[in-house]
Amino acid sequence: MFFTNNTVKYFVILGFPGLDPTFYGLLSIFLFLGYLIIVVGNIFILVFVSVERRLHKPTYLIFCHLAMNDFLFGTVTLPKIISRYWWNDKITSFGACFTQMFFVHSLGAIQSLLLLIMALDRFIAVCLPLKYPTLITNKIISLACGLSWIGTFIRMTGIVLHALTLPYFNANIIFQCYCDHISITKCASGGNIKYVNIVALGGALFGLVLPLSFIGFSYIAIFAAVLKIQNLEGRYKILSTVMPQLVISCLYYIPRCFVYIANAIGFSFSVDIRILLTLLYSLVPCAVNPIIYCFKTKDIKEILMKKLKNSTVVTITDGMKQVSR
Repeated sequence: MFFTNNTVKYFVILGFPGLDPTFYGLLSIFLFLGYLIIVVGNIFILVFVSVERRLHKPTYLIFCHLAMNDFLFGTVTLPKIISRYWWNDKITSFGACFTQMFFVHSLGAIQSLLLLIMALDRFIAVCLPLKYPTLITNKIISLACGLSWIGTFIRMTGIVLHALTLPYFNANIIFQCYCDHISITKCASGGNIKYVNIVALGGALFGLVLPLSFIGFSYIAIFAAVLKIQNLEGRYKILSTVMPQLVISCLYYIPRCFVYIANAIGFSFSVDIRILLTLLYSLVPCAVNPIIYCFKTKDIKEILMKKLKNSTVVTITDGMKQVSR
């Protein structure tokens, strides 16, 4: 049953409650530049991999799904908080807030599953190389990534509908930079709040801990296999194909685990610090991942360097022709 007699018609996105208003403009510019980096970087990866046929491989297909996820997450979260500090636009409708919550948690869970698929890709490539062409194909990766998106959207629909069963009568202040489950349910009334939060927490832990366990196992197995290789050049070659994925996974999981462990042992943060940490571990990977793809992935880096050299040669040649005239 959904409550239709809610008195709350909109929510107020408070952002950083302790921030001095004199810094609102500076923060909005910083957030806008961050959003610009996320948009340009991830669209570049999507377009670059699409047009380069040499990159039409399972690993880079996963990169494309990650880039799409990062682009969508930045687009879902940043424009509203930018407008809050740029134009003091703090109001978001009841439906828009729940919609944002749906995409925030869906995209976060999808990211975790995509990292799991990426770890599986590297595990089979290093530990079962002879079976890799059979087990890991573009079709299989597309299917796995597609099911991650569809399955997560279905699961998160249930979480959002469950939160909608709570009555919202008085409180409407969101102490966060975007609408998330915890912030919204804190505004609810009634005795079912604890149960709704427990169900949501269980789903979040399932979507985080299970992939993380397999990712950890995969990379431990990979490093164990690498240590058995006697040739140092062979070790370096394999590690160079694994490190970008490992760095991306660490950027996603380590800050989250730190915050969860800190809360579990009773270490509390101020509201502003908690919001800042959430913003950093949510958005920094979205901006940094494209840089890792470009400079830490051998194939992409080689293609980029080759195109850059060719462009430089053409520019110099054209310049010399103009001088000779």
